[in-house]
Amino acid sequence: METLKFKTNIKCAGCISTVSPHLDALTEVSKWEVDTNNPDKILTVKAASELNGKLIQDTLKNAGFQAEQV
Repeated sequence: METLKFKTNIKCAGCISTVSPHLDALTEVSKWEVDTNNPDKILTVKAASELNGKLIQDTLKNAGFQAEQV
């Protein structure tokens, strides 16, 4: 299982509900969560196989958010 982490501008439950359909639609992703208590709003994404960080960044960009892999 691969785990990637991203610093994002996802700040609240409303933001999470906005990105949910986008991230849930990715068949590569088995689980994801955002730590909105962390000042960097860390998105953790888990996948069963190798995952491309650019795919996550592009998906969030399409949803109106930014992500920087950490």
